[in-house]
Amino acid sequence: MLGILFLFFIGKYYYKLAEEYGRNKWGFAVVGVVTYYAGTIITAIIYGLIYFIMYPDASEESVDTIGLKLIVVVFGLISCVVLYFILENNWKKAKKIAKKDRIQEIGKSDSSEE
Repeated sequence: MLGILFLFFIGKYYYKLAEEYGRNKWGFAVVGVVTYYAGTIITAIIYGLIYFIMYPDASEESVDTIGLKLIVVVFGLISCVVLYFILENNWKKAKKIAKKDRIQEIGKSDSSEE
């Protein structure tokens, strides 16, 4: 249940961000959810590799699943937040550049007659 709430809010924030900057809203909502899952999967793989390198005789049952779940969720959310701020900063810069370009063209005529 908690995972569904995470996915909903992640999608919602990416949707609003894309809407604010005139991008594909549903596409970026899906990108946010995929980023969460990618962050969790990569973290779980790295955790598993480190755990079984440090404890080569350990069995699969000896892994602390609650700790693993918490770490995976935290790093999944961190990956979403990082991508969110990267997209937001890039889109802000692009918006400022577009505004400057339009300001430069004020007073210029559209016709090429001279």
